[in-house]
Amino acid sequence: MSLTRRTALGATGLLAALGLAACSGSAGPGAGPSASPSTPSTPSAGSSQELSGELTVLAAASLQAGFERIGKRIEQEHPGLTITFDFQGSQDLVASLADGASADVLATASTSTMDKAVSQSLVGEPQDFATNALTLIVPKGNPARVTGLDSSLTGADLVVCAPEVPCGEATGRLATALGITLDPVSEEQKVTDVRGKVESGEAQAGIVYATDAAAATGVEEISIPDGGVVNHYPIAATAEPANPQAAQLFIDTVLGRTGQTILADAGFGAPEGAPRSAGATPTAPGSPRSTGSPAATAEPSGASPEPGPQETAE
Repeated sequence: MSLTRRTALGATGLLAALGLAACSGSAGPGAGPSASPSTPSTPSAGSSQELSGELTVLAAASLQAGFERIGKRIEQEHPGLTITFDFQGSQDLVASLADGASADVLATASTSTMDKAVSQSLVGEPQDFATNALTLIVPKGNPARVTGLDSSLTGADLVVCAPEVPCGEATGRLATALGITLDPVSEEQKVTDVRGKVESGEAQAGIVYATDAAAATGVEEISIPDGGVVNHYPIAATAEPANPQAAQLFIDTVLGRTGQTILADAGFGAPEGAPRSAGATPTAPGSPRSTGSPAATAEPSGASPEPGPQETAE
């Protein structure tokens, strides 16, 4: 009788223990809702949840046409994201960052200006994404009968970029390479200002980037030797981006097929040592270009970008 009672008590204890185990949160593999929840994973950079809010991009003025198209593409794919651009001379952009301006991405028109940002710890690791070369433009009809960087410029109102501006730095290197002395009537802080003075007829000649010549209206381009002078365009996230995931997506897009196709359409050359993706057909920096609308190039599959704007470039 006592043996039976002990057996019954043991069975009762075993059932109680099993009941407690079933109610505990440490269920084994395959457990349902009673299993302990894991830490939620971070959404990928390409998700709509992650890519929202504001993205501020500081970029050289010559990038305006191409970057605005790239920005529209990204906003179409991520409606919760708003991209704001500030297009200025590269030296002014770096100075603005140094003064505490808030931004997520910096893209300059020369490695020297980006190097200044790097030396002040204003940005992360830069990557080259495009190249550009100089050319000469004159108002339509060429009233001063300019033929190139030669004696025909004597007496002509020539406009160039200031030496501290990437296009002005390149102009100085070009003059040295060609063994010539330039006598401009004014030096501008942005290449788009040089282009604007030639378009308006205020200047009789101007040295600008090939991309500006391609985007200009009411001008003629005069081919000049490049003297081996090619500007390299680097891009980097700022040291403390407010929207790091969106900043990285913008940089990846610029470096990827979509961005490279749009930049080629605007007349930029590929970064050194990196051939364009399929579908991009750029003109090599320094080669002759016609003015007006650049020829359209194939966009990535499924893309429906806005037509490339022609009113801006530095």
